[in-house]
Amino acid sequence: MVKIRLSRAGARNRPYYHVVVVDERKKRDGRPLAVVGSFDPKTSPERIALQADAIQAWVAKGARLSPTVKSLLRRQTRAAKSA
Repeated sequence: MVKIRLSRAGARNRPYYHVVVVDERKKRDGRPLAVVGSFDPKTSPERIALQADAIQAWVAKGARLSPTVKSLLRRQTRAAKSA
């Protein structure tokens, strides 16, 4: 099963996440099939940069979103509508 989930990067106490498409059996920071966005929770406001069209293409192929990525996608679309 292919999943779209977060992969942690950045220094200690300074997390930065890549949104990646990866086989669910791989390690959290293993080699991804594709990188489809990023998330920086330490900036004010939090910076969410997702490629919604690429994510939808992977979902159409059968990939599943993790609950966190689903929430981030929802927050990004909500922010885009209000802007």
